[in-house]
Amino acid sequence: MLFVAMNASSAKVIAPLRAYYRDANVRRRMIEFLGGDSLDTATCRFIAGGDTTMSQGHLQVRQTRELLSCLDEGLETCRSLWDRESLVADLDVEYVNFDQPTEAWLEPARAFELQAPVERVARELLRGFGIVPLHFQSGRGHHFTWRIRQESEACRQLAALARGPASLWQVNAQPHPPTGESVSPRLGAAFAGLGLVMEFLAHRIKETAAPLCEIPVELTAVETGPRWHDREMISIDVSEYGDPLHARTLRVPFSAYLKPWQQAAPPCEALAKSPPMLVIPLHGFDAREGIRIMRDPQKVAELARGASTAIPDQGAGMEKLIAAYLESDVAAFHAYFYAEDHEPGERWPQTYDRTPLETLPACVRVALTQPNDLLLRPAGMRLVTRALLAGGWHPRHIAGLIRSKFERDYGWGIQWDQYDPATRADFYVRTFAGLFATRRDDLVDFNCVSAKEASFCLAGPCGGNLAELQRAALKRRDS
Repeated sequence: MLFVAMNASSAKVIAPLRAYYRDANVRRRMIEFLGGDSLDTATCRFIAGGDTTMSQGHLQVRQTRELLSCLDEGLETCRSLWDRESLVADLDVEYVNFDQPTEAWLEPARAFELQAPVERVARELLRGFGIVPLHFQSGRGHHFTWRIRQESEACRQLAALARGPASLWQVNAQPHPPTGESVSPRLGAAFAGLGLVMEFLAHRIKETAAPLCEIPVELTAVETGPRWHDREMISIDVSEYGDPLHARTLRVPFSAYLKPWQQAAPPCEALAKSPPMLVIPLHGFDAREGIRIMRDPQKVAELARGASTAIPDQGAGMEKLIAAYLESDVAAFHAYFYAEDHEPGERWPQTYDRTPLETLPACVRVALTQPNDLLLRPAGMRLVTRALLAGGWHPRHIAGLIRSKFERDYGWGIQWDQYDPATRADFYVRTFAGLFATRRDDLVDFNCVSAKEASFCLAGPCGGNLAELQRAALKRRDS
C-alpha cells in the first residue's frame, strides 16, 4: 500500500512539473545557474536528478547535457558544487523541526519568520566583506551562493589554507562519476580551505544572530530540546564542507523542491493536496512574498523572465573574508586542531580501541558502541566530542576515534561509497570543539535534562551525570 500511495503522490506532483519545465525562460535560467548560456558551455561537472522517492543524498548523477531529460521527467534537479572554472561557495540557512518535519512547508510564514534574524545577519556580514551573493529561497530556508575563479588570488589563498586527512586527497584523485574525472589537487585543496573560512563565517553569524532568535541557532542540524512545543532550531548548515567536493550538490533555482514528499512518505493529507514547490531567487522581494510565489508555477515562470541565476564572481570580497579569518580565534583553533593527526589504522587496537568506556556516561558509551546511526547524527558526534574534551582529549584524536568507528563494519551499507570517513569526522569534531574553544559554546545544554529533552538520553537511568563533565570541560578550558 505504501508503494502505491507514493506512486500516486509522485504522479500528482510530477505531472504539473513537466508542464512548468517546458517554459523556455525556466530552462534558460536553470542552464545559467549551471555556468553557461547553453548546455555545451555549462561549467558545472555534473547534475543530479530525483523524484519524490529520492532524498538529495541519493539523487541520480547525470552528465550536464542531460538536463533537459531530467526536466522532461519532472525531476528535482541539482548541480555539482564541483565546477570547471570556479570554486563555488554556498551558505545554507534553514529551519529544522525534528518532531514535525513538515512544519516548514505547512506553516512556512512562521518558519521563515523564525529564521529572519539569521538571514539578515548573514546578508549584512557578507555585505561587510564586499560579497554580494546570489540569494535564493528553498522550501525551508535560504542559500547564499557565489563563486571564486580558480585562477584568482582568492582561490590561491584558499588552497594555501588547506588541511585534512591524507584520505581526502586520495579520494579526490580517484575517478568520479559520471565522466570518470578526478578533482585536481589545487581545486581539492581550495575547497578544503574554503571549508575552514566558511566555518569562521558561520561562527560569526551564530554569535550575532542567536541572541536575536526565539529558537536555538546551531552549526549544522543538531537535535535540541523544545523551546515552545517542538524540537526545532535554525541550522547554519555548512556540512557540505565535511565531505569531498565531488560528493556535494546544490539545488538549481527554478527547479522543483521535493523534500516534503521525500521526507513524508506517504505524505500527509495537506501535503498531498499541495502544489509542487519551486526554488526561486529572491529578486526584488522578501521571503514572505517568496513563499507565495514559489507555490505558483505560473508566477515562477514569470519570474524567470527577468531574474538572473548567474552565480556572481566575488573573488575580491573573498580575499577580505580570508584576511578576517586569518586574524580570528577560529583560525588559531584550526592550527591547534591540525597540530595533531589521527592514529594510523594499524595502531587502533593499541590506542582508540582501548578508550576506557566504563568511565563515560551510558549515553556516550552507547554512541561509541552502537555508532550506526548515532555517530552519523550531528548530536551524537557533539555528545562524544564534549564528553572527551572534558576528559582532556585533543580534539583531533576525538575525530580519530570517531573515524575508527566509521571505518569498521557497523552495517554502514553504501554510506561511505562517495564520502570520506576521516574528513567527515574531522569536520564535525572541529566544528563542535571549535565553538567550545572560542567560547561561543559554554555547554549550557550539556546536561542530562537537556539530553532527555533532545531525545538523546540513549540508555535511561544510568548513574552518570553529564553536568559533571560539563564542569570539568569548562574548568579545563578556563584554567
